[in-house]
Amino acid sequence: MPEERAIGAALDITVPVLNEESCLEQSIATMVGYLAESCPYDWSVTVVDNGSEDATWAIAASLAATYDRVSALHLDQRGRGAALKASWARSSADVLAYTDVDLSTSLESLPALVDPIVSGRAEVSIGSRLAKGASVRRSLRREVISRTYNVITRAAFRYGVRDAQCGFKALSAQVAAKLLPEIVDDGWFFDTELLVKAKRYGFRVHEVPVAWVEDPDSRVRIVSTAVADLKGIWRVLREGQTVRGSHPGEPRQR
Repeated sequence: MPEERAIGAALDITVPVLNEESCLEQSIATMVGYLAESCPYDWSVTVVDNGSEDATWAIAASLAATYDRVSALHLDQRGRGAALKASWARSSADVLAYTDVDLSTSLESLPALVDPIVSGRAEVSIGSRLAKGASVRRSLRREVISRTYNVITRAAFRYGVRDAQCGFKALSAQVAAKLLPEIVDDGWFFDTELLVKAKRYGFRVHEVPVAWVEDPDSRVRIVSTAVADLKGIWRVLREGQTVRGSHPGEPRQR
C-alpha cells in the first residue's frame, strides 16, 4: 500500500484541463493506478478545469467523488498558468507538481522529477525533451518550433534551461510561495516566467530527460502560443529579469 512506503513528503500533482472530456477519466485512472503502485510519497491529484465548455467539469467532479486522493477545482478563467496558480496556492503539500492530462510525458519519469526536491538537491525540477537521454516522438513542425523557442529563451535570459515548456514540472511549496506572486502570465508562458524568476533568485533547477510522445489531439494552438510566448519574453526582458550571479533567495540585480 502507498501509505506503507511514504517517506516523509506530501506530493500534490495538478492536472490542468480544458475541454478534455474524451481522455480525462482514462488519464486520471492511469495516473491513480501508477501512483498507488509506485509512488513512495503521500500523494494527491488535483484536477483543475479552467473554462471547459464540454462535460469536463462533470467528469472531474465524478473522479473526485470516486478516488479518495483526487480533488477537483473549477475556474472560469482559462490558461495553464491560472490553473497552476490557483491549485498550488490552495495546496498544503510539501512538493507541488503538474503534468499534462494527455500524459505525453511518461509517468515513469515522476520519481526522477520529484526526488531532487525531496532530497534538497534542487528547488525546481523540470522534465526536458532536449536533455541527453530523452526520448521524443513528435512532428517535425513542433520539433522545430520547440527548439527555436528554447534557443531564443536561452539567449534572452541566459539561464541555461534546455526545455522550458515541457508540461512536467515540480517545485517545493516554499519556492512556489515566493515565486507565484511575482509571475504575471496566466497562459503557456507561465512555465518560462517561473524558470526565469527561479533562476533570478538563485534557486537550483534540475532537468530530467523524459520519454515524451506527442498527443495528436493536443489542444495547444502552436502559432498563437508561440506569438504569446514571444510577447512574454519581451515583457520579462523589459522588467530586467535576466539571470546573473546571486545567492539563493536573493533577487538578482538589473
